[in-house]
Amino acid sequence: MSFEYKRYGAALLLTLATLTAHAGLSIQNWTTPNGSRVFFVESRALPIVDVQVDFRAGGSEVPAGKAGLAGLTRSLLDAGAGDLDEDAIANRTADLGAQISGGVDMDRASVSLRTLSSQAERDGAVDLLATLILQPKFPAAAVEREKSRSIAGLKESDTQPDAILSRRFAAAVFPDHAYGRLPTVDSVGSLTRDELVDFHRRTYTANRAVVSIVGDVSRAEAEAIALRLTAGMPAGEPIPVAVAGKQPERQTIRVAHPSAQAHVAIGQPGIKRGDPDFFPLMVGNYILGGGGFVSRLTAEVREKRGYAYSVYSYFSPQREPGPFQIGLQTKGSQADDALKVVAETLEAFLAKGPTEAELKAAKENLINGFALRLDSNRKMLEQVAVIGGFGLPLDYLDTYRDRVKAVTAEQIREAFRRHVSAERMVTVVVGGDGDKGAAAKGGAAR
Repeated sequence: MSFEYKRYGAALLLTLATLTAHAGLSIQNWTTPNGSRVFFVESRALPIVDVQVDFRAGGSEVPAGKAGLAGLTRSLLDAGAGDLDEDAIANRTADLGAQISGGVDMDRASVSLRTLSSQAERDGAVDLLATLILQPKFPAAAVEREKSRSIAGLKESDTQPDAILSRRFAAAVFPDHAYGRLPTVDSVGSLTRDELVDFHRRTYTANRAVVSIVGDVSRAEAEAIALRLTAGMPAGEPIPVAVAGKQPERQTIRVAHPSAQAHVAIGQPGIKRGDPDFFPLMVGNYILGGGGFVSRLTAEVREKRGYAYSVYSYFSPQREPGPFQIGLQTKGSQADDALKVVAETLEAFLAKGPTEAELKAAKENLINGFALRLDSNRKMLEQVAVIGGFGLPLDYLDTYRDRVKAVTAEQIREAFRRHVSAERMVTVVVGGDGDKGAAAKGGAAR
């Protein structure tokens, strides 16, 4: 599982699993004249406006051999834009009291803004954001600096078992899909400024943009913000229809590493956004491995046998089917025993599903935790961006608790059988060789 998958995939699932059906959360939606979709929630609790512009410009949009292009393009938007250099952009942001952030995953590149809602500050911040999005300069010196920084980070990560695991797992689970192609020293080293400029021109377009706005503005003011951010964008070329990747073959990959702990990932492609099985799988996964200390995997692997401090599972739905993953770390000398317990636990869950007691506890936990997750503009913005970016129903938040409540044990059993198969399960084990060596020496001494 890649760091990007883990960071974005796990965070996104956690968010979706704990949204609140916020009474009166009215999401307004419209399309700008040049085709960008806008989603707006008026919230007058604080004199703040949060804006996020998401582009279909993530890692899956880059050509083969060019992994890292999406991240480098996004990271250089504020290295110079319009008539502002890097320092001027930083100073202008500070003068306005604004915050500009964002990131990249395999599906989206995002640029986010937090600003005061007073007109002078708001207008200045939106103008600055529009300049960064529409007129980046990609200075040659900044491109080389950021490439060098990325390459240094990749070289360091290539020595770490977690990073090695992420790369090998993604490649095995998605053998012929962009989700399996993560940045490498070679791919980042090959990138040129012209390729960044072309990628920005091709993907930061109106038809690939979703604007989410939450905060202390009226509908008319939100329309003006969206128009300022998108009016200068090219319409964009038609978006190609996604081609599904082939399913992986069942296999176990072992990668030598001198770490004492064996780092383990087990999984396969799962579901994409909007899949009708999402709620049964989410509730079922809470019982299997997503519920922390109350999950079956924790009970079997940690509590009963002490093989791992932490073991987890999750589905990470993406624009195309993202990974289903089980993960743990264990002593190298007991990795095979831990894998056997994981396999037996998953097999039993697939065969019989949850008990009624497990189902009741899972639903209560998910529903009761639901009301704690939309207590700020920023959290609301995250959810609105997900709804808009992935085409979820506008009433998704309002129906969430009822849909969790309606899940049955039979629905969980059937959903897991449709989406999880031992015949497609990939297992990657990195490291643990240090512990095996110590165990062998210890055995010889005895």
